[in-house]
Amino acid sequence: MSGGGRRFLAPLVLAAAGISADYFPPPESGGGWRKLDRPAEVRAIAGMDPAKLADLEAWLLRSDDRNFAAVVIRRGYIVLEVERGRSAVSDTSRIASISKAVCATVLAIASERSRRGLTLRVMTFDDPAFDFIPWAQPLSDPRKAKITVKQLFNHTSGICPEATGVRKDGAWENVLGLTGDPRTATLAFDPGTACGYSSYALYHAALVCETVTGKPYDKFAIEALFTPLGIEHWSFQYLDGGDGIGRHPTHGLGMPARDLARIGYCMLRGGKWGDLQVIPPWFVDETAAATHAVRTPELRWKLNPRTFSHGWELPACLTGEGGRSGAGIPADARHKPGSGGQLSAFVPSLDLVVVRQTGAAGGWAYEECLRRACAAVAPEEAGSTR
Repeated sequence: MSGGGRRFLAPLVLAAAGISADYFPPPESGGGWRKLDRPAEVRAIAGMDPAKLADLEAWLLRSDDRNFAAVVIRRGYIVLEVERGRSAVSDTSRIASISKAVCATVLAIASERSRRGLTLRVMTFDDPAFDFIPWAQPLSDPRKAKITVKQLFNHTSGICPEATGVRKDGAWENVLGLTGDPRTATLAFDPGTACGYSSYALYHAALVCETVTGKPYDKFAIEALFTPLGIEHWSFQYLDGGDGIGRHPTHGLGMPARDLARIGYCMLRGGKWGDLQVIPPWFVDETAAATHAVRTPELRWKLNPRTFSHGWELPACLTGEGGRSGAGIPADARHKPGSGGQLSAFVPSLDLVVVRQTGAAGGWAYEECLRRACAAVAPEEAGSTR
């Protein structure tokens, strides 16, 4: 599946309907997202079914007992906002694995800038990742030299899959495999030959960003992605290391639902924010398909590996493993689930963004939430945009 023909599909459809597609919300301190509250406007302007949105709200509230903030955005309008114990505007609690999609997006910006001579080092996603991680030398496993940057994102690197049960975080020495623990020191498989979901791999990606840009990951993410999109609230995770490594930010972060939705909305708009090309179009396109050739099930959850792209995932590729199915979700949808019932998703063919932030941990019916949001698009609207 190629994303090339879909990049600007939603704006073209909107233009044909006489609806402006060039809206970009100001920062929350300047008014933030526009919002529709009246059912008649929700249907007429946003093309959503108010009754199904009400059903989605009820489902969100009974889906678990966690505090959360959730937003559904269509055509640049918030059509549903639900808060229980968390602020959609200002709560910066952790977003768990959604951080992986954000990190890949940030690294795409770094790569694009590097090709234009705007960074310390040139980097493409096909380059060896450990060429940009000097703190990991000497390598604990010589096979690490073959890991590419994109393999850090699509979970085919072999670096400490979560199926090993290793505790996350700790010191950088542990992450980089320098403590003698065979689970972190030795790859679980040759790079590119299997799929094993790995948070440790994304920790490495944050260090790649630092070497390429000459700036810690947090500072570059704020400068290159958050500030252009009007994101105002965030928190970052940091790990310490001993002599020669020191303290560095990881990919882990927290962000409120409304700010997180800006990233998905920018992806919907082909990576543009107003007149500024923030996210490279090639990255938006490439996230529409798997970015590896692995066909065997993911090691921990046994998921179809074709769901994994550049940090983002393809929910329509899920085939029922663990109760997770992509049925009823458009093929062009991208999402990123995070432990604790956290979700960031965008659907280009429906001009739809869905976000839920909890700051918690544990499982949830991720695809059911997105499926219900997609189903809330009025039938005549869905038929014209799919």
